[in-house]
Amino acid sequence: MNDRSSELLRFRPELPNARITDNMSRDEHFQNATLRPIIKFQNSLLIAAFMNYVQKHKNVFYGLQLPKRLAYIEHAIQKDMKFRNSLKGMIIGLFTVEEYEIYIQNSSSLNKRMMNMVIERLKDQVQLFEPAELSQ
Repeated sequence: MNDRSSELLRFRPELPNARITDNMSRDEHFQNATLRPIIKFQNSLLIAAFMNYVQKHKNVFYGLQLPKRLAYIEHAIQKDMKFRNSLKGMIIGLFTVEEYEIYIQNSSSLNKRMMNMVIERLKDQVQLFEPAELSQ
């Protein structure tokens, strides 16, 4: 393993709940071994990116009730390809070369898993997305 790979792996959080077993699919293994730790590590950046997205879209998000806010998060990530690709880049950029080689073999399925995980993570933290003037 090269220096870049070992350094990337060193910074990843360990997630005891992300179980890895012999009988899980390759995609599920990749999800638990690679995607979950990277997404957790990138959490504050993903939050900042979404807050910037809301601001660039005229803060409409802040006028919505909770169910509509959750739908807004999902819609933003699923339908806005530029934003979606930006989020994917934040995650893929922290892959080791070996992980990237696994990723490119089934990128479509892994992208779906990756974005679903980001959507759920942002929804679980929706309370953090309040306008600056309300949180002071």
